[in-house]
This record gives sequence, C-alpha cells and structure tokens, in this order.
Amino acid sequence: MSGRILVVDDDAAIRTVVREALRRAGHSVELAPTLAAARARIPAFEPDVLITDVILPDGNGLDMLAGLIALRPQMPAIVMSAQNTLATAVRATEEGAFDYLPKPFDLAELCRSVEAALAIGRRDAMAPDTDVDTDGLPLIGRSPAMQDVYRTIARVVANDLTVLVLGESGTGKELVAQAIHDLGPRAARPFVAINMAAIPRDLIESELFGHERGAFTGAAQRSVGRFEQAQGGTLFLDEIGDMPIDAQTRLLRVLQAGAFTTVGGTRQIVADVRVIAATHKDLTTLIAAGRFREDLYYRLNVVPVRLPPLRQRGSDIIDLARHFLDRAAADGLPRKHLSEEACARLLRHDWPGNVRELENVMRRTAVLARADVIAAALLDQELGGGTGVSEEAGDPDGALADVIDRWLAGWFGGGNASPDADDLYERLLPAFEGPLLRHVLVAARGNQLRAARMLGINRNTLRKKLSALGIEPSDLRRADAGGDA
Repeated sequence: MSGRILVVDDDAAIRTVVREALRRAGHSVELAPTLAAARARIPAFEPDVLITDVILPDGNGLDMLAGLIALRPQMPAIVMSAQNTLATAVRATEEGAFDYLPKPFDLAELCRSVEAALAIGRRDAMAPDTDVDTDGLPLIGRSPAMQDVYRTIARVVANDLTVLVLGESGTGKELVAQAIHDLGPRAARPFVAINMAAIPRDLIESELFGHERGAFTGAAQRSVGRFEQAQGGTLFLDEIGDMPIDAQTRLLRVLQAGAFTTVGGTRQIVADVRVIAATHKDLTTLIAAGRFREDLYYRLNVVPVRLPPLRQRGSDIIDLARHFLDRAAADGLPRKHLSEEACARLLRHDWPGNVRELENVMRRTAVLARADVIAAALLDQELGGGTGVSEEAGDPDGALADVIDRWLAGWFGGGNASPDADDLYERLLPAFEGPLLRHVLVAARGNQLRAARMLGINRNTLRKKLSALGIEPSDLRRADAGGDA
C-alpha cells in the first residue's frame, strides 16, 4: 500500500537516500530538516507516517514527538537515531513511537516498517461509529488492554521474530497470529494453523514435518507436513502446551537449525517459516512439572503477546456483540439490535468462554429473539441469570446450583409464586430445560442423535421435548455456523 511519508532529518544525504527508497516503494515523500519545518508541513501534507531523527537543530525529536503526533493523531511515527542505546529505544516507545530504528539501518527494513505502520494507522483511523466492514478487521476493540496488544503487534509485524500468544481459551489467539501474518511481509504466502491438542500424539511429527512413503505402517505415499505447507509464510502452533516432549525436542532442533527432515527421510529441507505459538496454559508450571522443555519455551517466547480476557475489556464487549449480530445478519440470520438494558446485561456477565462465548450467544439470540430488539430478559435466560461461572470456579454442578438458587430466590421474592399455585413445575422447568437443550444442540451442531447421547436420553424423548419447547434444531445448527472468534 502507498502513503504520504514525512521524513525529518538534518542530514541532507540521509533525507535524500530515504526519500528515494520510499519513492521506489510507491510512496509520496516530503522532507523537513527541522522540527519547526515538520510542524509547518504536517497540517498541509497530512502525512500517513512520520519518520524523524532524535537530535535535530531546534530540539530533541523524542521531546517533541507527542506534539507532532497531536497535530495528526492517527499518524504512526518511526524514530531513527544514531544514539542506538536501550534507553533511547525505550524512550521512543514510551513517547508513542510505532517503531524505533537505530542508525545505520537497512533501507529494506525501513520500508517494511513503513508498510506495517500504514496498515496499523489506517485501521486505527477507521471511526468506530462509521459503516466499516469489520469482517475485514482482524481484531476489534478500543479498550486500553487491546491497545497494548495492538502496539505489540505493530512492533513485530515487520520482522520474523517468534511470537508466543498467551490468553484464556476463546480470547482470539489465532486472530492475533493471523493479523501478524496479514500485516507483515509474508502476507502473500500461506498461513497454516495446527492445533496440537487435536492431533494424536503418535502423529504429531508426521503432521508437522511430513513423512516418506514406507516410513511407518500405513504410510502408502509421501505426505507434506505443515512446515512445508507454510514455506515462505507463517506456521501457527496452537495449544503448544499440549505438545508431547519428544515432539518438542524435534521442534526445538528445527527452530535452532532452520531446517528439518521428514519422518523417514534424510534430505534437509530449509524451514523458511515464521513461527507463532499460542497456549492458554501456564508454560512455566508445565516446565516445573517436567512436561515442557525450558529451552523450547525461551525459543518460542521471544515476543509475548498477552491477550486480555473479555471481562477486562469493558465497552469492547458491546462493540463485539454488535459486530457479531451484523455478521449473523450477513449469514442470513434475522437482523437484530441490542436494547440499552441488554447492553448493561452483557457488561455484567463474567464471560468465562470469552469472545467465542459472546459470538455464540449473539448468534443464538439472533435466532431466538422474537422482536427486532434483543431484550435483557432473553440474555438472562441465555446467560443463566448470573454473572457467569469461570472455568476455575471449582465444581461446575455446585456453581450451577448456586446460580439457579439465586434466580429462584429473586423470582419467588418478586411475588411471582402464589401459595395457591399448582403448576410451578410445568411453568419453571422449561426455563431451565430450554437453555440446556439449545446449548447441547449447538454443541452437537444440530445433530439430534449426538445431542441425545450427550444428554443421556433417547432420541424420541429429545424430539418430544424439542417440539414441546418450540425449538428447531436446524436454526441452532445455523447459529453455530460462524466458527470461533
């Protein structure tokens, strides 16, 4: 992508060299020898990216960086300096610089940094209340916690450093990996993802590195592994904490040597691959237990990206919920909107399943809400009437009983049950049974036989209950069709 670049440096030779390199890359470039000249040019030129030296005739570029950015708030700044010390690099980051390049720097590296800055800057410039096609955005959220994630991503997209994405299940770790790939120089090459927890232990090495014909029983022909499939691109190793120790040893050798052999093969294959790993587990705990190699941990944890749980993201919950409703409508589900009370109810929930749980709830309520506006009462039903139960809450059955007990206490306390009532069982049982059946059907992707097996009842009983409650399995299959978030 091309952009307008303002270069601030008092060295005429450097200005000229940088200008020509950026112009060859397709950018429009203007030059400024001083900070005063830069301040004068920004309002008229409206640069997409600012590149500035630190020591300038009329001041320190780092001291003035915030003021220059304030003239054009969505403008990323790249700082370059011959004072290539850790203190300078840290100061540049603290002052809001997108990237820091010590002099002398490689022009190709500068161009890659500019491309990454353009991508990030243009995404941030999209007003959240405009009609933006958010399906094209890799990540959504304006909370301070997500801004930290964005800044870390911005610093790594232009290089090939190994990244370890950490966060609870359902927070969107694969989206981070995809964003790093899409915004970086490998974007035109494959992005290949593999989930370590989903592969049998004895097949992991074959899946990663491929195998030769006859390498083991059943190997009827040569198979290409994920490393070969991702050549030139990015390999995303999800749930790395579930990788067996023996496979960890071989992965470590590949990361160290930059080459591998297939199972049963002898030819070395160069691994031209950027590796991004992710886990929801505490790898240091696994290391202490002897279940994860410490040397592999340090190879993977070059740049950690810590994804916040949804409960710590504030108003991002509402932005994401509206995004998922829009996406559900685009998939053919009814167009629905959130009431103010529904928004408040979403903010009160603990979201143990994080973004994935939120998406599933929005898709289900898009199907189940009879009106165009989703009411808080429907969300109470979908979310169990409580604030959510985390995976670490202990006995899930006990936690569920507590939630139901609180709901019933409020219901009875609200005067809903008369001492003369004779139908409470028939009235209240569907309130608990309906959400259970809907969740099980979503988990079973609408397959009634599988759902009946999960529930421990026969299929005919399930059909009768679904009919009595007015639940259509095919709608719930469509509600789950959007995948993970």
